[in-house]
Amino acid sequence: MKRRDFLKVSAAGAAATAVASPAIAQSSPEIKWRLTSSFPKSLDTIYGGAEQVSKYVAEMTDNKFQIQVFAAGEIVPGLQALDATSNNTVEMCHTVSYYYVGKDPTFAIYASVPFGLNARQQNSWWSQGGGQELGNEFFKKFGVVGFATGNTGTQMGGWFRKEIKTVADLSGLKMRIGGIAGQVLQKVGVVPQQLAGGDIYPALEKGTIDAAEWVGPYDDEKLGFQKVAKFYYYPGFWEGGPMVHAFANLEKWNSLPKNYQAILTNACANANSWMNARYDMQNPSALKRLVAGGTQLRPFTNEVLEACLKATNELWAEISSKNPDFKKSIDAMQAYRSDQYLWWQVAEYTYDSFMIRSRTRG
Repeated sequence: MKRRDFLKVSAAGAAATAVASPAIAQSSPEIKWRLTSSFPKSLDTIYGGAEQVSKYVAEMTDNKFQIQVFAAGEIVPGLQALDATSNNTVEMCHTVSYYYVGKDPTFAIYASVPFGLNARQQNSWWSQGGGQELGNEFFKKFGVVGFATGNTGTQMGGWFRKEIKTVADLSGLKMRIGGIAGQVLQKVGVVPQQLAGGDIYPALEKGTIDAAEWVGPYDDEKLGFQKVAKFYYYPGFWEGGPMVHAFANLEKWNSLPKNYQAILTNACANANSWMNARYDMQNPSALKRLVAGGTQLRPFTNEVLEACLKATNELWAEISSKNPDFKKSIDAMQAYRSDQYLWWQVAEYTYDSFMIRSRTRG
């Protein structure tokens, strides 16, 4: 190519680029949404998932699409986050769907239910096993669409003022635990109490309640439960892998440009990985500090676990007999769980068990 011809082609290309760039920019409207969280800012990891979404969306749109995050109570109380999104008080929320079992127990299945899926399995079911399609088919009835936007990993079984060795020890025990898990434990004698996070410590301190569950070592240490209850039980069998969701108002979601929908979807996926990884990083050191400070770790006995599993299966049968949405979702989840543990017992569990036994030798 001659030099003058090359310069002509280059100039034409530059001109085309100059025209194209403003056209692309003009196709990206400026949109501002508000997101209400179910969590306080002090719980920086679970609350931080929403901040990650906001950050990713802003950066991927050159600040054209902005999502302002509000902590629980700044717009609405934490447990009203879904309602605020459904009725378009805000465009979006960051919450845990099992908070809304009072509306329909089916909500719990897409976060975590007793003896459900662990974190990896819950993510797998949601993104690859049909959970997302089933979940959003159900969520649509409430005018929202859901995105996996975090997971704490398997939680702890909670803080107890006395040891729990037998099922009889649960009889009459007043425990802060809500939703579906509270209904299961009620069947084995526990008196469930629904308390907001900020009310748990004073209730434990005064003896108004005998036990409380929250999340795990990192968050529990922040709330100071180790100061008022000595025994720390595990595992939280009702939260094997609780998924945190972002919910968007369905009409607002449908009105977004397709590229903004893709950006928001991927921002939530990034926050989902970020939260799980961050809890995995923070919990070990927090657990070491708790134990060094005098916390007594205790496993739930097999007797307690077996009794609670029996109670769980009874509750599922009762709810399924009168709620077709619940039955459809719980059957799908349990079928997926069965196949997952068929695989896990072969490789994952065998490897992890060996590595746990050899941890101090390596």
